[in-house]
Amino acid sequence: MTNFIARLSFSILKPQIWASQITRVMPESYLSRVTSYCTTRVTLYPNLTLRPFSSNSRCIQDNISTLQLKKRPIRKKKILEDELVRPPGLYSVVAYATAEEYDLERLIQGLKQLDLYEPKVIANASDVVHAVAKYQVDQEPREIFFFREGSVVLWNVTELESSNVLSFLREFELESHSESLVQEECEIMTYRHQKEGLPSALAKDGDLLVATVDNSEIDLDKYTFSNAMILSVKLAIWEASLERYIGTIEFVTEDLKNGNKIRMSREEVLRKHGELFALRHMINLSSDLLDTPDFYWENEQLENLYLQVCNYFAIAKRTRVMNEKINHCVELIELLSTHLSDKHHVRLEWMIIVLIMVEVAFETIHYIDRYMN
Repeated sequence: MTNFIARLSFSILKPQIWASQITRVMPESYLSRVTSYCTTRVTLYPNLTLRPFSSNSRCIQDNISTLQLKKRPIRKKKILEDELVRPPGLYSVVAYATAEEYDLERLIQGLKQLDLYEPKVIANASDVVHAVAKYQVDQEPREIFFFREGSVVLWNVTELESSNVLSFLREFELESHSESLVQEECEIMTYRHQKEGLPSALAKDGDLLVATVDNSEIDLDKYTFSNAMILSVKLAIWEASLERYIGTIEFVTEDLKNGNKIRMSREEVLRKHGELFALRHMINLSSDLLDTPDFYWENEQLENLYLQVCNYFAIAKRTRVMNEKINHCVELIELLSTHLSDKHHVRLEWMIIVLIMVEVAFETIHYIDRYMN
């Protein structure tokens, strides 16, 4: 009972008249207990702000801030180290997504004309070109994997040579990405060779461990690593696209919250709807984000490698998060579409009502005219 009275008095009464008021309403024996309770409460919660009960609704309304979008966190990536700083036996592998698609047939012809790389094919994989440098700089070969999905993975290639390869690719790209986006969303990893007799694997520190076996098996292992890396790069490009899309409709949530007029037309809403479904189509239907490619079904070792790298890049989690964000955007766009359609229907109904009123007015005029005559 004492605690209840203390809480009630401390919450309702103003600080400047609290001492005099509490003396009147409470016996002197309870006053010390109330003072002790209030002192303890203020000590435990120094930042606590007390308000009268009558202003609770206004307090809640004042504390509602404007909606803030949570920006996509920048994933921690490895840095492309200089060859002089990198320890011996450790090499770099970099993945870029420069376009939505490559014209591989023309790309092969371009590589032959360039005469710097020897194009090869991967068995049972028609959407990739494996290019090996003809002129070796050191004992470790320089290799490049070109994927039809608009991605390229460079193994043991210097930064200068990588920029030349990216410039060479511009001619064969379909729906190219901006250079800043390509550089920002690339994936950089390091690899080293396994001990003799051990298979390829992913190390705990994130390094790729490539087996020291004959070339055909090494090529398949590097292709598997590359395939998982480009999946992460393409997903990063789509994540950036979704983030830009969300930024373009951010003002709509503010208008809805404040009861303002919707500043989008029906055509713009329909176009935004189409952009969402195009992005969802690329993520869920045109990529391997939701399933393991058929290439690995007949080789359990390569499938394990592929899944290890996909887990390292959190492909499944990032895909699920993207689909949740897209679902939220779809709900918002559908709400706008319904609202604008209702406004359009109301406008048509009022036009019909006005036309009926005009017709009634003319009929009334004709009736009066006939009556007067």
